[in-house]
Amino acid sequence: MMSSENILIEKFNIPKDVIFLLEKAEEDVREEFKKVERLVEKNQYKILYAMQKNHLSDIHFNGTSGYGYGDIGRDTIEKIYSDIFSAEDALVRPQIVSGTHAISLCLYAVLRPNDELISACGTPYDTLADVIGKERDNNTGSLIDFGVTYKEIPLLESGKIDIDKLLGAISDKTKMVMIQRSKGYDFRNSLSINDIKNTIEKIKNKKKDLIVFVDNCYGEFTEELEPTDVGADLVAGSLIKNPGGGLSPTGGYVIGKKELVKNAAYRLYAPGIGKKVGPSLNINRLILEGLFLSPLIVGNALKGAIILSRIMEMLGYDVLPKFNESRTDIVQAVRFKTKEELITFIQSIQKGSPVDSHVVPEPWNMPGYNDQVIMAAGGFIQGASIELSADAPIRKPYTAYIQGGLSYYQVKLSLMIAINNMIEKGFIKI
Repeated sequence: MMSSENILIEKFNIPKDVIFLLEKAEEDVREEFKKVERLVEKNQYKILYAMQKNHLSDIHFNGTSGYGYGDIGRDTIEKIYSDIFSAEDALVRPQIVSGTHAISLCLYAVLRPNDELISACGTPYDTLADVIGKERDNNTGSLIDFGVTYKEIPLLESGKIDIDKLLGAISDKTKMVMIQRSKGYDFRNSLSINDIKNTIEKIKNKKKDLIVFVDNCYGEFTEELEPTDVGADLVAGSLIKNPGGGLSPTGGYVIGKKELVKNAAYRLYAPGIGKKVGPSLNINRLILEGLFLSPLIVGNALKGAIILSRIMEMLGYDVLPKFNESRTDIVQAVRFKTKEELITFIQSIQKGSPVDSHVVPEPWNMPGYNDQVIMAAGGFIQGASIELSADAPIRKPYTAYIQGGLSYYQVKLSLMIAINNMIEKGFIKI
């Protein structure tokens, strides 16, 4: 039988020195991998307990169509999510198509004309610009168009929330503070659950009834606790990211205080109807099985991010976080010297994909973004960033954001392909 090394050499044309470089990096990250495995175990038990507590049965796998009245599978999914996230209620629906959609539901559910929204993490992720309305000429349907006012508090140079400026900006009009857990397209550390906890405590001391909303995308099950465990009133995310475990074909969630979740359901469907409708369209089993597998899948993604961080640092690139730093999401940032290096790296990640490995991604004007974006996304579900993907806005400094990986070994192969291609183009030497 062929060894894994021979398969890499003969089937994928990976040179021995590149294989050796990866093996050396794996030795360096062994202790970090053990930490990930301990985290996976704890989160797996948490999900198992919630499923057992709610008497999950195969009858809950059945779906509904039309209005979706009496969908006991959908209702059980939401009870399980509520328990896992220590929340009063949950809205987990295939009709929520993305993280941006879930976030928008939360904003529109709470904010009314003359209310104020404050972003505690500076400028939020690019796709929220049209939702807020702050940077586009056409504000039709945006929060600002509906009379909501908006402030943003730049992060400190350390990447932490500027608590003093945030507290000073809160006024009688302020209704909601929004916290973005993940780094988005910023070269900074993402916010830890402890960062979020400290921020929430100080906000509530300043104004007890102020609603704290956390964009939890990319962060689920990367730590032992979730934002609702530490006082967040409302949290949102996508099922084609961490909690879907690579199986959920679509969907998103809103979790938090019961009244706020009800308002989000009214926004998704219609006032007075809300959570009573919403067909599950025969994907309950995939949502549940994906959730069950999500700690393991998130663990694979974290291991992939760790090895990627180590190997790119060994090759002289700026990386964030470092391989041995604590993590609170699955995103790994790598900064390149030139646009050509960046594009070569992204295209190489695509070559390591199980789907569309023959396709060559190019920068394009992606909806919702200010700059052209290049994206490697050779996954089984369109846009599923729990599957290995890599994307970058084409702007200086040239930074790639890599996330996901259902299989650690796919991440490893993609890295070897990228390193080899960058050697062949003269960008690096080993």
